[in-house]
Parts: sequence; C-alpha cells; structure tokens
Amino acid sequence: MTATPALLSGETLALRARELQPWVRRHADRAEALRTLPDEVVRALRESGLFRVAVAKEVGGAEATPREQILAIEAISEADGATGWALMIGIENLGFASAILSPDVAEEVIAKHPEAIFCGALNPQGRATRVDGGFRVRGRWPFASGCLHSDWFWGQCVVDEGGRPQMLEVLVPRRDFRVLDTWHVAGLRGSGSHDVEIEDVFVADRFTTHVGSGRVHARGALFRLPPLSRLAYNKVGVATGIARAAIDAFVELASERVPRAMSVPLRERRHAQECVAEAEFTLRAARAFAFDSVEELWQETLAGRTPSPKQRALVQLACVKAVMASARAVEIVHSAAGTSANALSSPLERRMRDVHVVGQHIVVSPALVEPASRVLLGLPPNGIF
Repeated sequence: MTATPALLSGETLALRARELQPWVRRHADRAEALRTLPDEVVRALRESGLFRVAVAKEVGGAEATPREQILAIEAISEADGATGWALMIGIENLGFASAILSPDVAEEVIAKHPEAIFCGALNPQGRATRVDGGFRVRGRWPFASGCLHSDWFWGQCVVDEGGRPQMLEVLVPRRDFRVLDTWHVAGLRGSGSHDVEIEDVFVADRFTTHVGSGRVHARGALFRLPPLSRLAYNKVGVATGIARAAIDAFVELASERVPRAMSVPLRERRHAQECVAEAEFTLRAARAFAFDSVEELWQETLAGRTPSPKQRALVQLACVKAVMASARAVEIVHSAAGTSANALSSPLERRMRDVHVVGQHIVVSPALVEPASRVLLGLPPNGIF
C-alpha cells in the first residue's frame, strides 16, 4: 500500500482513508488505552500517504484541494476521533513546512523520506539564542499531538536579534527533543498530545523558518490560501467525522435496543425519531456551509485573486459553526440514547468526549464568531482574526 509520489492525488488519498476505516476502528480502544496511536495504525497511515495530502508537489506531496483534505481527515475521524486528530495535525505541520522550508531542506527531509511525520507547535514557547551558524534552542511546548510517532518537531521560538524580540521556528529531529508524559485527559485521549521539550540544542540556520514573513517556496495555490483558513477547515473534518459516526451509532442502537417498560425498539419512539432528524439536519447544514464557503475561497485563490475580508470571515464563521454543530449533533443523539450512552463500552460515550475537544482549539473557538461577524457588518475584525 506504499504510495508512489507520482501517483499521489487528493482523490486517491480520500479513498484510501475510507479503506483504512476498519483498521482504525479495530485499534481505537488500544489508542485510548495507550494515549497515543498504536504502531500498527501509524505504520498504516505512513504507508497510505495520507500525511502528505497537503504537502507541496515539488517535494512529492499530493497538494490536494481543501475539500479533498477535509474528506480524508473526516473519513479517519469517523473511524476514531483521536486518530483523525493526530492525522490532521500531522497533515498541517508537514504541509505548511513543505512550503516554507528552504527547498534543499524540504528535499532532504520530506522528498527523500516520503513516510516522514512532523509534529509541531506554532506558539512561541521556546527561546533561541544566536550563535555562529545557527541558534541554541531550549523550550517546552504543550499539545504536540502525535509527538511520540513523529520524526521531526517544528516549534516556534522567540529570539532576540538586534535588540528586539522576533519569532522563528526550528525543525529538530526526534533524537533532539524529549516527550514529556503529560497527556492525561478525557477527550481525544489517543491523540498523544503530550508536551515536547528541547534542552539546549543547536539548530543550524537552514533548519529554521519564519512563518510570520509570509514567504513560501512552493508555487501552488494551496499555499496562497490565508493560513488561518487552512488551519480552521481541517478541524471541521475531525468534528464532522466524529458526529457522523455518533449519528450512525445511534441509528444502530435504536434499531436494536428495547427501552425499559417498552415492547418495541427505541426507533419506534417519536422522541428518538425527532432527535435523529434534528441531529442529521444540524450536522449536514453546517457541513454544507463549511464546504461552500471553503470552496468559494479556493476558487478565488485559484483564479489568482486575493480573497476578500468577507470571504475569509465566512470561512472562519462556517468552520467554527460546523464544529459547534457537530458537538450539538452528538449531544442530541447521546441524550436520546438514554443511560446506555454513558457506558464506557458505548461508542457514543467516547464520541461525546472527543467532539467537544475539537472546539477548544483556538482556530475554531466560539470566540472567533464575533470577529468574523464584525467583518460581515463592515466593521474591522478584532483578536487574532
């Protein structure tokens, strides 16, 4: 199943993600117990090429459309939310890095190693001190999803050059960073989002980047999309995949379970019927809005035009609302299932925990509804938007 770079395409990878669903489901309980992805799952994802769905074509990636990326992430998340999250973060880090690393480094660490996995943290929790030929780096970064199975860590640092603080990112191999066992959580437990620590490591200039400069080496339209939009739309795939699985699990449960004091299955109850209808509408409507707004942004970028503030605001709003709607859809069917949904053996129980973590990420936080809405009303945005 190992992918050949020339054959990679977003459509192919979305189909491969569907094919991997039974394998991911089979190992979901082990991921939960290990608090990271099992080796078998990591190996399957590596060989499938899914981590390269957003990698620049220049270094052997698929450079897939936003829709294809979301579909691939959604398929894996439908099988297991934590696996989908770890894949999504790996896709983002490897994709962004493939475009911004100097071409020689991208060739060396990505093109020549097609199964490489990156983890990362683009928040300035590190300190970099200028030395001859590079930097001495130290720091500790939380929430580095997938760090235990990653070959490289890409972390943001503050460096004081010329008397004023600046930010840069450093790329370090697995031997140069330590994983701290900090991921003791309820939701997305299998994603392995531990802390990463670097202690006084030398990083050569060629292994540093400056995301804030906006300069990219890749030529594709994907890398001209607004970065915040790219970070937001992939989170949608995780949330909608989890919600889809929850609704399907409820339908199966309702077909089999006969509630206490009743003689017919749960699906015969009017309340259950209303709930599944409401959950389907809530999920599908929000998902369609997300796909529609992202596609409009994509077409504008493909045409060589700069997306308008309104187009960017609609993407941000759609992504936040899709994540919120996914959580609401899971809540609806979880409640309708009754006490059985609270059992640890219930697929609804884990999906209830997992889906709510997605919306806690800053790029799809409900707090971003306000700045997006301000733009729609002709006001300047506030906050990170």
